[in-house]
Amino acid sequence: MADKRPIIVIKKVSGHGGHHGGAWKVAYADFVTAMMALFIVLWLLSSSAKVKKAVAGYFNDPMSSHKETGSDKMGDDESIPIDKQNVQKLKEQIQKAIREQKDLQKLAKQIEITITPEGLRIELIEDKSGTFFQSGSAKLSDSGQQLLDMLAGQLKPLPNHLLLEGHTDSQPYSNDNAYTNWELSADRANAARRLLQQDGVGKSQISQVRGYADQLLRVKNDPLDPSNRRVSLIVQWVEVHQPPAAAGEDKKEPKTSETAKDLSPANPKSSDQKSTPTSTAKPSATTPPAAPVPTSLIDKVKGMLPGSKTTKK
Repeated sequence: MADKRPIIVIKKVSGHGGHHGGAWKVAYADFVTAMMALFIVLWLLSSSAKVKKAVAGYFNDPMSSHKETGSDKMGDDESIPIDKQNVQKLKEQIQKAIREQKDLQKLAKQIEITITPEGLRIELIEDKSGTFFQSGSAKLSDSGQQLLDMLAGQLKPLPNHLLLEGHTDSQPYSNDNAYTNWELSADRANAARRLLQQDGVGKSQISQVRGYADQLLRVKNDPLDPSNRRVSLIVQWVEVHQPPAAAGEDKKEPKTSETAKDLSPANPKSSDQKSTPTSTAKPSATTPPAAPVPTSLIDKVKGMLPGSKTTKK
């Protein structure tokens, strides 16, 4: 008897495999997006402070028309002028920006920020080798350019006027009388002005550029001290015509004068209660005040009364 084996039929399916739903495409897209975001963050961390500020400004104000892409202001709000009440905030903001830049941290001792009667004074103080300017020249060094770039970003949104001063020590510049410390101090102040305007500070914002040579020494006891060589940037005050507190006091003054009028007898609303009946009574309004009656009239009246003769007796 022959063995009956089962017949096995193998069917080969030709063509593409079955539908997988496409979930892998979503996962892959998420992976690519995450990798792109990672590379952007790594690029920003390795970028300069100027690039970071521009990127941050773009997200704060995408429609900005400033020179840089975006600005450091939120929206289109008007810039707040710097006066004696909020100057401390600007001083702390500049000091914070200096601390955030590693290249400027080592120069913090040579950047002096003080509040003076003229305004907020920012001084770039030189050392023996020259820090912000090349020695004996009006050409800015890399540190000077970096610091002025940072200051321009902090000061260009302000409506305050800026004043630039150049100072030198008493060491003669050279044997040539054609170029002296007067020209050097003025040229250094002008070099700082040109870089500030190049970084966005308006032309009308800078009010004055001064060159003092060695006439205003920082260390008067030592005219040759290197710290006498400096450039000063002054944020001048904005005159506030009427502060909010004073405005409130002025509004209260008329009220005090009105109360004074209310207490005066001339004001009918605040007349004394004792005088009110006499002023409102009809007899007082129609009858004149009592006048002295002549004695002859009194005698006539007494004669008309009954019993007046007896009284005479």
